[in-house]
Amino acid sequence: MTQNPASAIRLNEREHDGWSGRLVWWVAILIVANTLVDTVIVAPLLVLPQMAEFFGTDQSAWLNASAVLAGAMWAPLLGKSADIYGKRRILVLALFAGGVGALICLVAPNIGIFLIGRVIQGTAVGSVFITVVYIRQMFPTRVGMTSVGIVTSGSAILGIASPFLFEAVVRAFDFRAVFVVSAALAFVAAISVRVFLPESPVHARSRLDVLGAILLGLGLAGVLAYISLGPTAGWTNAGLVVILLIGVTLLTGWVFSALRTPQPVVDLRRLTRPMVAMLLVVVLGTGAYQALLQLMGLIGQTPPEAGLGYGLAGESSSLGLMFALPALGAAIGGIFAGWLGARIGPARTLVGGAFIGLGSGFGLLLSTGAFLPAAICAGLLGLTAGALVTSGFNLATTLVPEERQGVVASLVQVMLGVGSVVMNIVGGSILSATTIPDSSGPSAAGVNTYIIVMLGAFAVATAIAVGLSRHIRWTPRTDSAH
Repeated sequence: MTQNPASAIRLNEREHDGWSGRLVWWVAILIVANTLVDTVIVAPLLVLPQMAEFFGTDQSAWLNASAVLAGAMWAPLLGKSADIYGKRRILVLALFAGGVGALICLVAPNIGIFLIGRVIQGTAVGSVFITVVYIRQMFPTRVGMTSVGIVTSGSAILGIASPFLFEAVVRAFDFRAVFVVSAALAFVAAISVRVFLPESPVHARSRLDVLGAILLGLGLAGVLAYISLGPTAGWTNAGLVVILLIGVTLLTGWVFSALRTPQPVVDLRRLTRPMVAMLLVVVLGTGAYQALLQLMGLIGQTPPEAGLGYGLAGESSSLGLMFALPALGAAIGGIFAGWLGARIGPARTLVGGAFIGLGSGFGLLLSTGAFLPAAICAGLLGLTAGALVTSGFNLATTLVPEERQGVVASLVQVMLGVGSVVMNIVGGSILSATTIPDSSGPSAAGVNTYIIVMLGAFAVATAIAVGLSRHIRWTPRTDSAH
């Protein structure tokens, strides 16, 4: 590999095993880039009723799910492109596309154009895993893993205040204001990355498997669309069934294509057992966390006086705290898992994250009617999420050569989306099946069953993580797992 300015900067930073002013500045820019994901996914949730009324539709699920599904669709293509063409270049492209998508949503006269904008905006979801790979290739080993935790979880702190900010902006203007903010943040982040961050010198000598990326992306989007929208539109809805069949057909075609193509977008032949095990832990653990977060919203809005056997709505600021504490916990868990992972290995911190999730889920099972214990469990669940996400990304990028880190990190991103969608649907189905007639909520037995199912997911994730950690030997000096 020939020496170039990017290589010189990379070598200069990696010669030092600690922080520098330049690294702090880079981390700040990457946090801004990842904060964009919150504006893409979370902010529109605050204005769903207004959007549904404006576009004259009762299918608000489409308005919300479109960007999440698009993120899963774009991820493999963005990951492979980042490996080939450079992390900074693809990150700038993803951020810029996210801004363009937000502008399309801003001026959309009908729901069709709006959904196109949301699909384009979904490319910004790829900024998370691309920033991870950039850090792992440009930062010193010990600082790099900690930085992954800061960048992937640090935006959670900003996420505590962002709902209040967006509510104030929407009250002052209208629901479209969230897309003005999203577009502005996207373009600022794209320009900052392009101007201040050097390109990673690591490039894979490979060809971009465009056909495979299209088959995999659209196939994932089709299957996840059916799972996401089935509860509201109906599992036997003709349109959704067609989408499911198309998605399954495309994924089947992708498997055959990947096995025959010399350089596929995701090489199934090189997915090792540790990699598959890590992805299972991520999908089960983070999915269970997202589902329990959804349940805590229900518990926080239910008053104990309803006589359902659970509820915290009588406590002051209970709902706000039940969402703020997980965000704070996620930030702490991610940063600490990164710092500790650089010393004992991310496989072990993955075990720790899953185990904390198991314990906090059990605690929540015993405290659905007690505010203080439930709040503590909410914070610990956030700690779990931060640890699992950071450890998953760090472990994934140590299991493969640098030239393949983009693709592997994109798989972690896809698993985060899959886990959230699937576990939320499972939990929602349990609550729907246990709703008390003439009541506004499910029974206590339904809530407890919901938690027990998620505890089962945490238990399986913990068992897999323990087995994985026993078969991986960590070498801190070389930043590699064997």
